[in-house]
Amino acid sequence: MQIGLRRREFITLLGGAAACPTTGWGQDAKLSTVPRIGCLIFGSAAVSADRVEVLGATLRELGYVEGKNIVTETMWAETVDELPGLAAKLVRRNVNVIFAPSSTEVEPARQATHTIPIVFAYHADPVGIGHVASLPRPGGNITGLTMLLTDLSAKELEILKDAVPQARRIGVLWNPTTPSHAPALKAIEAGAEKLGVQLRIVPARTRDDFPIAFVTMVEERADALLVVSSPLARVERNLLAELELKYRLPAIFGTRWNVEVGGLMSYAADLDDLTRRAAVYIDKILKGTKPADLPVEQASKYQLVINLRTAKALGLTMPDTLLARADDVIE
Repeated sequence: MQIGLRRREFITLLGGAAACPTTGWGQDAKLSTVPRIGCLIFGSAAVSADRVEVLGATLRELGYVEGKNIVTETMWAETVDELPGLAAKLVRRNVNVIFAPSSTEVEPARQATHTIPIVFAYHADPVGIGHVASLPRPGGNITGLTMLLTDLSAKELEILKDAVPQARRIGVLWNPTTPSHAPALKAIEAGAEKLGVQLRIVPARTRDDFPIAFVTMVEERADALLVVSSPLARVERNLLAELELKYRLPAIFGTRWNVEVGGLMSYAADLDDLTRRAAVYIDKILKGTKPADLPVEQASKYQLVINLRTAKALGLTMPDTLLARADDVIE
């Protein structure tokens, strides 16, 4: 697939989505004095525009008006292989800040620049994979908000075992292209040992790998499934929900969006809240604060979401104790 044919470049107006030509970008003397935000997003605009919309809404609340005192350019990558080239393009256009929501986007941005500030919204393990030196003192040009996937994944495994107490073998679907997944798997393995369950760990790098992964887990007699949170799992949420029902494999996911389209349940940080907080970081950086001086903050809002329609379709009765803990129940 040629990137030039499958990927479009957008300048996303924060007051409403609009496409602008990239030719001649920066030639306007007026625009050259306006701060520019480059957004590097995995997923097409059709499924990932909400990330930029939440960011833009918060920036408007902070006083930014697109085209007057800020210009935003969004690069949408349909595959992870496109991300390095798009990150390099943002750097060549000399944006003032790069918004890279997760570790999947941060890594190519980090490789592209060591000087332009990079702000993440829900990085799963910024210290563990070396994107920041520490949470209180990130150092360098990268900072933002984190939802520690090592903690979240272990908690998801516990919740899944509560929902399917008879489960003895649990499938784990992970993505080798997501930098934070390697340390998360270690946490899941430690959690499985405490719970006394066996794991069937299966990788999936692309959409095409998902059906094969489900067949593999069923053949290995998995009783339930933990889908480790990743941009790919979010983008392909409809397919994952379909496969969960097709193979009757109760699953827990890393975003509520997976549950809203038919997944059984999720336990996750509130990504909208984290994105809004990332906008505040961008505001501070544009006003002169160095990324190294902005401590990485952790998520403070978590949500357990359960889809009872899916539970019924799977023939699964959710425990009352688990339903009582849920923040949202889809009936």
